Formats: sequence, structure tokens, C-alpha cells
Amino acid sequence: MRSFICFILCFCLFSFGVSAQRGLKWNNDGTGYYLVEKGVIVKYELPSFSRSEVVQPAQITPAGSSKPLVVRDFSFSVDGKRLLIYTNSKRVWRQDTRGDYWVLDMTDNKLQQLGKDKPVSSLMFAKFSPDASQVAYVSGHNLYVEDIASGKISALTSDGTDRIINGTFDWVYEEEFSCRDGFRWSPDGKSIAYWRVDASNIRNFLMINNTDSLYSFTIPVEYPKAGQDPSACKVGVVNIATGTTKWMDVPGDQRQHYIPAMEWMADSKQIMLEQLNRKQNEAKMYLCDIVTGAANPIYSESNKSWIDVEPTEGNGWKWINNGKEFLVISEKDGWRHLYRVNTNGGKELLVTVGNYDMISLKAVDEKGGYVYFMASPDNATQQYLYRILLNGKGKLELLSPVDQKGTHNYTLSPNGRYANHSFSNHKNQSVSEWVSFPGHKTVKEMSRKMEPSGNVEMFQVTTDDGVTMDGWMIKPKNFDSTKKYPVLFYVYAEPANTTVRDAIGSAGTRLYAGDIAADGYIQISVEGRGTPAPKGAAWRKAIYQNIGIINIRDQAMAAKKIIQWPFVDPDRIAVHGWSGGGSTTLNLLFQYPDIYKTGIAIAPVANQLLYDNIYQERYMGLPQENKEPFVQGSPITHAKNLKGNLLVIHGTGDDNVHYQGTEMLINELVKNGKQFQMMSYPNRTHGISEGPGTSAHLAQLFTSYLRTHCPGGPR
Repeated sequence: MRSFICFILCFCLFSFGVSAQRGLKWNNDGTGYYLVEKGVIVKYELPSFSRSEVVQPAQITPAGSSKPLVVRDFSFSVDGKRLLIYTNSKRVWRQDTRGDYWVLDMTDNKLQQLGKDKPVSSLMFAKFSPDASQVAYVSGHNLYVEDIASGKISALTSDGTDRIINGTFDWVYEEEFSCRDGFRWSPDGKSIAYWRVDASNIRNFLMINNTDSLYSFTIPVEYPKAGQDPSACKVGVVNIATGTTKWMDVPGDQRQHYIPAMEWMADSKQIMLEQLNRKQNEAKMYLCDIVTGAANPIYSESNKSWIDVEPTEGNGWKWINNGKEFLVISEKDGWRHLYRVNTNGGKELLVTVGNYDMISLKAVDEKGGYVYFMASPDNATQQYLYRILLNGKGKLELLSPVDQKGTHNYTLSPNGRYANHSFSNHKNQSVSEWVSFPGHKTVKEMSRKMEPSGNVEMFQVTTDDGVTMDGWMIKPKNFDSTKKYPVLFYVYAEPANTTVRDAIGSAGTRLYAGDIAADGYIQISVEGRGTPAPKGAAWRKAIYQNIGIINIRDQAMAAKKIIQWPFVDPDRIAVHGWSGGGSTTLNLLFQYPDIYKTGIAIAPVANQLLYDNIYQERYMGLPQENKEPFVQGSPITHAKNLKGNLLVIHGTGDDNVHYQGTEMLINELVKNGKQFQMMSYPNRTHGISEGPGTSAHLAQLFTSYLRTHCPGGPR
């Protein structure tokens, strides 16, 4: 349940395919891009879109094999003479970050596998040295460097275990900070800076597999729960020639602080890193000398609630002015804005001036003096591309077409000259095209389908508490305003995600096996306080120490208004959600049993004290200092109030939200004599998708329960 908003522009970015083929890759100057098409790596030049085949399947077919490598991801060396290929990928927690790597010499077509002495699919985050003579990678929690010419492999660390983690991260760093790739080449190629996570004191959570063998067995997951000390973390710089590591002398207890960001300075003599305190309400930037390890603070920020840390688009720390300045995102003035900060002395300048949130940074054109970013000053459900001068003196300039009201997405070239652009809103299918800037002129149209799609309505509702909430609604087919219909609310209501967006495909219930509109249901979702909507820091931070309290009240108070609509049947009000939405569903049924009659909670956090420390302590503080908000915000506390129909669904192999919480909830419901229904999916993880027939079964279960306990149709 990672947060959405970012404090620092970029960190912990992984260089290789950790999702499905990651799409286009820009060349160095942004005048063209590369793609994999039917096993061929091709290049398109802009703006002509002339196509050339750069790498043929025959070039990436290993000796003795009849089949070429399946390219999961790829990267060219800076000079374009060598190609690094990622293939045979395997999953680590959420993403496929383990696999095999090969190097193709583009001059003589020599193809060689890296890490031949390592287990199959064990290499992680391989990347070229700046001169492309070596490749560094992680295997078995140790860091290695391999000379391409000789094939010599040198171990840079040797103490790696499942608890001593070099060059990558533990479960919770990955889950909550999106940290995966844990090392960086120095610009001069002589050193590598890397993270070392010591999880020795973190207890294993044991999941039980009862189905895959004669005797059950446990699956241990290193998992720090709320209130438990985090892993110790430090950053070291290893000299490639000597193999010796110098640890950076960052102040503070390593177990009571996090280091979610680190990048090299251009001179290869210093690294800059960010340190967060455990409560995540104080952030400090340090310049660290790689010879002495001395850490010099250059920038700091504090917040009464929390400081968000999460990667956005980019390639590491966003340096400007030849490394004399860098860019950060902060909410210090109440809005999410971009600041430029002087490396020497911390002098800062507000770049994106105004009462609006910068949603995400898209590109920096330092030569032209502009920064490109997404924002939506007037409608939090939409997003548009803007640019503004880097000197903070310019006016906000809208680049997206003024006649396209809705949600825009862009993949911008590094120079900000070209972009792949898509647009949609709740009524219209998407537009896909290539455009040039600054005029947002169409260079090549891919598709333009502007036919009305669906019957989604956007609306706002103001509660008795004076909170105005955005929402979407889908009415039944053949809707008759003189009749009353059941309502199915979709909820999430936590800081990790939003549910109300003015975009095609963002509304509707995905789990229903059939035509829910034809079956006579109204579908609704409303966005309350605490979600990462671009409505200012006060909106987002209202949930601090209030998860399970204020966000639940906002949902209930909105529903209270909605059930007064003349076409809504107050006796048929259902709610459903997954993960944080499952928790919200439980809390709504338990805390407001007179409003919600039926609920389907999937993979819920029933007890906040059982969830991971980084997420829960970020938004709730430390339970050892103030446990009461955790207790009052947890559904299990209010389970005794259940009146309606409840179906709980959970995978027993969920390493994120443990099945443990659902079992504790069952005990509480049983103790209080509350009847409910339960479905456990053996060994399924948080997404409950593994195994043949699982997704279809889940949809059928969801649909049957809803139809039985909250029948559709007008009355």
C-alpha cells in the first residue's frame, strides 16, 4: 500500500524491466526511440518516424540455440556499441527483478552471457560501467562486477545472505519506498555506491502452505510490523580496483532512520543521499565524501504529519546547473511544488508558483529553461501538461489542448521536444498521438476514437461536515428516475491511491461476472480526505493518525447524502474494496451499520498493528508512543457492531496483508455472535490471481454474493 505523492524527484529507480516490456526507450538526445517489435529491436527517428531495424533475432540467438533471447528489457551503452539484454525474468515480491543478462557487441555481433557461474535467473539490476567495459550486478545478495573482454567476475561484497542484503533491498523497502535497484556506478567508473540492509533483527512472518505436499510447510517472509524496529541501513562506496568499501558516516541510529535515496555527484568524489527519521516527518540531504565518509547536511525539511518519498519519472537525482543545484518536490507551502536547491548552502527557489499541486514531473529542458509537469489546478479528477520557467519567474503555461477536458498522459523525450500523448475522459474513448512542443502539434496520429463510451457521470457531494467530495456514478441500463435502485459503492480511501478520475475505464466494478448495469445496479465511488488527490496538502494530510476514522466518516457522510436521492434504495446499499479498500469496507459496515447493508472485503487490514512499519507509522505515528489511533482505526475494534451481510475474501499466501489479520477478525466476529461468510484462497498472494480458475471463481463468488444479499433492479 505504497503512497502516491513524492518528496524527492527520483531515487531507487531500477534500470531494467521489472514489469512487462517497458515500452519505448529514448536515445540520448531525444530525437528518436527504440522498441522491441516481434523480437526485433527497432529505432524510430523523430519527427519523420523513419524505421530502422537495429538488432535482428539472429544477433541475439545464443550459440547452440535455435531460438533468440526473449527480450524483457534492454539498454544501450552510452556510445551505442554494446547492448545489455534482460531475459528469463523471475519475480521478487511484486516485480520481476531477477533474470539472466547478456551483452551484445554491436560491432562484431559477439553475444555473451553474464554471470555464467551464478544460478539461473539470479542476476539483478545489471548495468554498464560508464565506458561500457564492465557490468555490475547483484546475485545472491552480493554485488559483483564482470569485465566484458576477459569475462572475469569479481565479488565486491561477500557477506550477503537473506538478512544481509547488498545492492538491493528487503521486502518493506521495496513495498513502501519502491526501492529495488540498490547500487550506482560513479561517473568515472572507478567506484560503486550501494545500499546495505541489515535485516538480522527482523522477525520472519510464517505463511503456511497446506496444499502442495503431504505435510504442510512454512514460507518465511522477513516482515517488520508496526511498532517493530526497522532494518538497519547504510550506504558504502566500493573501489572497483581494490574491492574495499568505505561506509558513509551518516548521523543517527541506522535502525531508527531510512535512506530511500542516493545518487552520485558529477565529480565522482561525493554522493548525495536522503535520510528520513523513523516517523518520516523529517528529511535531510547529505553530501558524503567517498574518501573520508564525512556527511555534510545541505538541506532539510520537517512536517507535522509526514513527508512523502516515492520515485517519479527521471533517471536518478535531477541535477541542474552542472550539478550545482538539484530539484526536489515539497509540500512546505501547503501545495505540492517543485523547488530548485543550491548544493552549496541549501539556498532554494520555488519554481512552480501557485495554489495548485504538481502531480508529476515529466521533463526538464534546461537549455530552453523550462520544466514540464502534470497538474490540474481546477479539477482534481483530471490532469494536464503544463510548463513553467525554471527560474520561477514565468507564468504557468497550459500545453494540453484546451478543448480536451479530462485526463492526459505523456511520455516526453529527454529534451522536451516530442511526446507520446494520450487523452480520455469519462465519456470518450482515448486519443493516441505523437506531438511536438511547445505548440502541442500533432506529428503522427495513432488513433482518435472520440465516440461516447458508457454512461459514467461525474458529480460532487458536500457532506454535513462541509467536505466536498468528487465522485463518479454509473446508472443502470434503462434507468427510470421514478424507481429506486440498489447502490454498490467502490472504496479505497487511504493514502496509497485514488478511485475517482475523469478517464476512460477508471469507473466501474471489475469483479462482477456479468453486466452489472443491465442487472440494475447503481455503481458509485467518492473520494474523501486522505487520498492523494491534487487538492492540497491539507486534504491529503487530514488522515494523519486518522486512518480508519476520518476517511471512514467522509465515506459514510457522503453515502448518507446519496441515499437521500429519490432513485436510491436505502435498504440496498452495498460496499466493496480490496486491500486498504477492504479495510474501509469493514470499517463502514462496523462503524456505520445503519447505512451499509452488505459488504465484500477483499484482503483487508483488519488490525493496523499487524501491517508493515513503514506504511503504518508514516500515517499513524509510532504505536509505542500513541497506540490509541491504531486501535480505534482498526476494523477489528468495531466488529461487534456488525448488522448487515459480510463476505471476507483473503489469500492465505498474502505476503503483503497477512491472512493472520482475517483470522483474528473471524475470532472477534465469532466471539460476538456475528454471522458472516468467508472465502480463503490457498496460497494466493495479495492479488488473488494465481492458479487456474482463480480469477473467474472470485468474480463468480463476488457476483453471487451481491445478487443474493443486495438484489439488483428497480423497485
